[in-house]
Amino acid sequence: MKLQRYLYLGLLLTIFLSCNSKKSGVPVVGFVDAFEDVTVGQARTGFTNALKQNGLSEEKGNLKIEYKNAQNDQPTLSLIVNQFVSEKVDLMATCTTLSTITALQKTKTIPVFAMVSPVPSRMNVLSSTGAAPPNLFGALEDLNYIDTSFNIITTLLKPKGNKLVIGMIYNQSEPQSVDAVNRIKGLAAKSNVSLEVLPLNNSADAQLVTKSLLSRNIDSFFALPDNSVFASFETIVKNCNQANVPVFTSEAGLVKLGAVAAYGADMYQWGYQAGEQAAQYLRIHKTDGLKWEMVKVRKRVYNPEAAAKYHISIPSNFEALK
Repeated sequence: MKLQRYLYLGLLLTIFLSCNSKKSGVPVVGFVDAFEDVTVGQARTGFTNALKQNGLSEEKGNLKIEYKNAQNDQPTLSLIVNQFVSEKVDLMATCTTLSTITALQKTKTIPVFAMVSPVPSRMNVLSSTGAAPPNLFGALEDLNYIDTSFNIITTLLKPKGNKLVIGMIYNQSEPQSVDAVNRIKGLAAKSNVSLEVLPLNNSADAQLVTKSLLSRNIDSFFALPDNSVFASFETIVKNCNQANVPVFTSEAGLVKLGAVAAYGADMYQWGYQAGEQAAQYLRIHKTDGLKWEMVKVRKRVYNPEAAAKYHISIPSNFEALK
């Protein structure tokens, strides 16, 4: 009951502060993060820096950013989005898939500037006529890049047996994860690769599921673009390193946390791209000329320490991250 009381008081305080911002004519951005994660958090930094580069910041007094993190809890996420809708914030910035989907379900009028999220078809938010929500903007991704990400493993590793055995875990409730698994199954069928794939319900299951996967004698672990994997990545890397199994991924930011290599989005630039769109909207309060875009910045990166641990030679076209 105490927790509920604190949440309620916090909600009232936030609404009060937002109303004051509205009265003063200062635009309000509602930033929704689905969970706490160092790597994904770089997108938020990129987003706010893009606003600053365009002359919009709380320091200048011409912008109010209300930041809320759902801590990987769906009811809390719904509460946060409902709060922003009731406050009539000028726009919502959503980080990761669940935040974006929830925002699009709750409002059709407030512009939603998304990042670290897939294209509308993969979020299952298209209309009956196949149209994307008219209030969806920001930077999104499709799965075309996953081919390159996955093929890094087959290029850099030699199988211990007849086939290279690659392990993956994924959250079955995340559409982009299911799509990624199915796409990789198709890639594996065309190459000398055997897959070991296990589902998990949330990030709290990651250690148990990862250990179960490691018991199947996999040659490497591939970290999918999955929010539950992001949230538990440090646990995954720790267990894989203890079992001498290298980790590869499709997200550049995870390489800093111990993955060997990746071809993936730069989280900071991803957020920055969405922030530039948001800045354009805030300048004129019109969405004319704006539409959601594909994420633009992808890199081939590697972790020198992880590569050395597993005696993996990295091609010269990969950038070292430290």
